[in-house]
Amino acid sequence: MSEEIHYLQVPGNRLNALSLMREKNISGAPVVKSGTKKLVGIVTRSDLVENPDEEQLALIMTRDPITANPDEDVVEVAKKMVKNNIRRVPVVENHELVGIVTSYDLIEHALSKIEINLPVKKYMLRNIPTTWEKTPLKIAFEIMRYFNLRVILALGDDGNLSGILTEVDFINESEIVSERTVHNTSVGTEGDKWSWDSKNVLYVIKNHLQFSDKIVRDVATTDIVTVTTRTTVTECANKMKQKNIEQIPVIDVEGELVGLVRANDLIKAFND
Repeated sequence: MSEEIHYLQVPGNRLNALSLMREKNISGAPVVKSGTKKLVGIVTRSDLVENPDEEQLALIMTRDPITANPDEDVVEVAKKMVKNNIRRVPVVENHELVGIVTSYDLIEHALSKIEINLPVKKYMLRNIPTTWEKTPLKIAFEIMRYFNLRVILALGDDGNLSGILTEVDFINESEIVSERTVHNTSVGTEGDKWSWDSKNVLYVIKNHLQFSDKIVRDVATTDIVTVTTRTTVTECANKMKQKNIEQIPVIDVEGELVGLVRANDLIKAFND
């Protein structure tokens, strides 16, 4: 586990969370009660995106998150992540936050150091979002959300893999903006010049994510690391560790894109 914990406090707001995530380049953080280390929730970039109209951290965060204790077996923590489809587990002792374990931590400090010769083909995702490298960011983001993933692959004019974008890349190129719409309804009586006309005005304010005018190619990481369907779990884990990344595109023996493997997919090998 990492003992250097970047955490948020309640009371707190969206700006506090976004500022911390951008400053520390993290995609999620535990939330504690102000003035204490008592864990009360966890918040991710996805939570901020999915709840644009909420400002208070207490209303955005996930309460009662899945936790582990410092003496818990690594395999059990991996099982919790896989079962609950989460990427990070706060570590708690005597109800206080003492650390955090992410799926990447399990890759870096455990999976890369043990010999697992199973091929990544067994764990990769086959149905993955791709988009043209000249697609506007907003459109690419909606494609990624449609697949309910946090990553999208970019293709060049020749149809070959040219880049990769994560949810972090999109958030860094966006901001939450408010948009107000006005709805008018008039009520009055006919035929009476002295009658009063009443007008009801309804103001609706809605927040949404607004992206810069850049296209996918402007933001995507182009120094792409790949593995083949035959690459072993351990070899793949070591590539993630060396490049400090959480997802790697998978190609076949002919170099064609066939899938994607993420840290969360790879840790399933602990159970095999």
